[in-house]
Amino acid sequence: MTPARTETDLANRILGGWQGRIAGNMLGKPVEQGAVWTRDRIDRYLRQAAALPLTDYLPEPVSEHDGFELRPEWRQCVRGRIHGSCRDDDVDYAILGLHLLETHGFGFSTEQVGDLWLLRLPYLQTFTAERAAYRNLANGLKPPLTATYDNPYQEWIGALIRADVYGWTSPGLPRRAASLARRDAVLSHTGNGVYGAMWAAALISSAFTAPTVRHAVDEALTVIPASSRLARTVRRVASLHDTRMSWEDTLTTVSEETVGMGWIHTVPNAAVITAGLLYGDGDFTRTITLTVRGGLDTDSNGATAGSVAGVFGGAAAIPDQWKVPLQDTVRSAVFGFDGVRISELAERTARLAEPEI
Repeated sequence: MTPARTETDLANRILGGWQGRIAGNMLGKPVEQGAVWTRDRIDRYLRQAAALPLTDYLPEPVSEHDGFELRPEWRQCVRGRIHGSCRDDDVDYAILGLHLLETHGFGFSTEQVGDLWLLRLPYLQTFTAERAAYRNLANGLKPPLTATYDNPYQEWIGALIRADVYGWTSPGLPRRAASLARRDAVLSHTGNGVYGAMWAAALISSAFTAPTVRHAVDEALTVIPASSRLARTVRRVASLHDTRMSWEDTLTTVSEETVGMGWIHTVPNAAVITAGLLYGDGDFTRTITLTVRGGLDTDSNGATAGSVAGVFGGAAAIPDQWKVPLQDTVRSAVFGFDGVRISELAERTARLAEPEI
């Protein structure tokens, strides 16, 4: 893959990141309930609908009484029913991150992240660690207490889903991307929760210039402690992939090794994302469909994998069945951004990007 060496190519890759994140998010949204929608259940649903191999958004249920209950929003995000993107926090935080950089620049503080949440993000559209941090902010606490006080979700996936914009605006600069993501993440997370954000930002940054997806995965590992559970788990997925173990057996092996963490914890979800990326091998459709079929936090994982794959290949390499239904339109709970164009978000992001080359 040729690195982004021109403004046009850079803009194409950033647009691919936005489109990929939104498409991957919508692909996984109908089955976002990892305690119920296991890998086996997702594939049984797809077989019943004659949708394996999966090459498009999820099909709608065969009948109302087929025993597969999708999330309530499914009618807005299954194939044939999509008219613009659904609202989702996985996209809201990317928008909020862009607004943060436009407002405060790359020297933003963690306190300014919190101030922007209170100003632009409705409380009821936050969840788990973000809701705990929001509540702590409203009660007058300051970082890092906002992340640690009465917050049992400190290592869950929330900070990871907020990291994309730091990778998009630091193409080829993974350490810079990780540093920005860390400053955001410590508002609500600690430990592997913070490492997940740093890893995701570095992964997206590396995708701009890496010759292969594996190179990007390896580069992203350099920004987090090698002894962390997150780093060890990502390396484990990569090593199993190297042995030519099947995607299914790789995920089965790693899920057994991360049992007890829960379906929203950063570590097992990073394993699903890594497997989707490595076994997808740069192909956008294969990457996001494998990632969503991997289960756990399906919409968040699909979004991150879609962002990486979208950057790696650029918007031009994303097939039309993923882009056209989005109608270049985003629904968002972030005040002032509902109905914004995806292309406008990408253009604004590109204006902020500070690439290595």
